[in-house]
Amino acid sequence: MNSISRDGITSIRLPQLRVERRAVWWWLLRSLLSWGTVLAALLSVYAIWPGTRPWLVVPLVVTTLVLLAKIIVEPWWRYRVHRWEVSANATYATTGWVVREWRVAPTSRIQTVDAVRGPLEQLLGLSTLRVTTASSYGAIKINGLDHRIADEAVTRLAAVAELTEGDAT
Repeated sequence: MNSISRDGITSIRLPQLRVERRAVWWWLLRSLLSWGTVLAALLSVYAIWPGTRPWLVVPLVVTTLVLLAKIIVEPWWRYRVHRWEVSANATYATTGWVVREWRVAPTSRIQTVDAVRGPLEQLLGLSTLRVTTASSYGAIKINGLDHRIADEAVTRLAAVAELTEGDAT
């Protein structure tokens, strides 16, 4: 649903669709695997080498606080912020946690469209939609989509991009 201005040009706006709620679990598991591993390593060193304990107190506290923020706050905040939408004219994405990013890729600029599924995403039935354009900034990545919806979006974008004249540069 694009809004049309008085002069007939499609206006730029924020995307409307939320990612899947299962994405909360994906973000939580990713944080546990990354920051949890760091915390486990620090705790192992703390337990094995008593001489390092005075030096490890601050890193242990900081890592614990970061891990707690990343498993309690980050997944829900991302779920609240992340939005996406695919239209005939553009692909829209709003992402971020600390820094919010809003990106729009005109369909005429699309070069490739992919549905990417890592191991955790496969486990949760999720995909990342990756839309690559001629932009030097990089692809638009929409994380946390149901894998069927991502496949439909890939098919739809590929069909629309094929019908769009030009060389996507």
